[in-house]
Amino acid sequence: MANNKREIIQDDETSSVEEGNPNIMQLCCSSNQTITLIQKVIAEIIGTYFVVFAGCGAVAVNKIYGSVTFPGVCITWGLIVMVMCYSVGHISGGHFNPAVTITWTLFRRISIKEAPLYIFAQLLGATLASGTLSMMFDISTKTYFGTVPVGSNGQSLVAEIITSFLLMFVISAVSTDERAVNDLAGVAVGMTIMLNMFIAGPVSGGSMNPARSIGPALVVHVYKGLWIYVVGPIVGAIAGAIAYNLLRSVGKPNSEFAGEEPLRNIIVG
Repeated sequence: MANNKREIIQDDETSSVEEGNPNIMQLCCSSNQTITLIQKVIAEIIGTYFVVFAGCGAVAVNKIYGSVTFPGVCITWGLIVMVMCYSVGHISGGHFNPAVTITWTLFRRISIKEAPLYIFAQLLGATLASGTLSMMFDISTKTYFGTVPVGSNGQSLVAEIITSFLLMFVISAVSTDERAVNDLAGVAVGMTIMLNMFIAGPVSGGSMNPARSIGPALVVHVYKGLWIYVVGPIVGAIAGAIAYNLLRSVGKPNSEFAGEEPLRNIIVG
């Protein structure tokens, strides 16, 4: 009997090792698809939170204390996007941006069921980050860390469309084309955001991301020109993806693109 008990215990231990210890998600959910979706949503919330917290935080600190400088703000945006890309991009694709999510939904790279959850997660993360910054700093209209048009609405809209076009063009290149160096996807996207900030920052604030603008607007109640930061990035992102898809599709049958795996490292600040 003792030997039998030992054998049973050993068998139980072996099966436990083979099966692996379940994590919290596995204990709460029975469906692997549900677990994966929850993980993606949480990754988008966390990723967007820290993108907005670091980027908008640099804006707030610079306006209040003047210690970051405009180049420092641009570099911060690029760095945080790159960091979060490598941190959770392999889990959710690292969108952190409703414009990216909408674009990839149109291109059938994420399901239409996942898209609303992604967008909700991004808006939630941006709003929570904005709320955190509002509690940390004395925020007024002069120290507002959101985006408002500096020049005319038309100038800001054009700036947002062009910079979002370039951003999505680069994202499409490094995340969907096997000819690109995918290991450097995060660096390429982060540096693109930094460059765009240098150009569009003095004109529109360089949003390129509806969540990045909507979150601060909801918390601080500054809605001037908010529609620009919804329309501009979405239009620019869709156009950028279409442009690269024309290059990517040359010499390849359409059947090769059907049912492709989700993006490896897609992030936006």
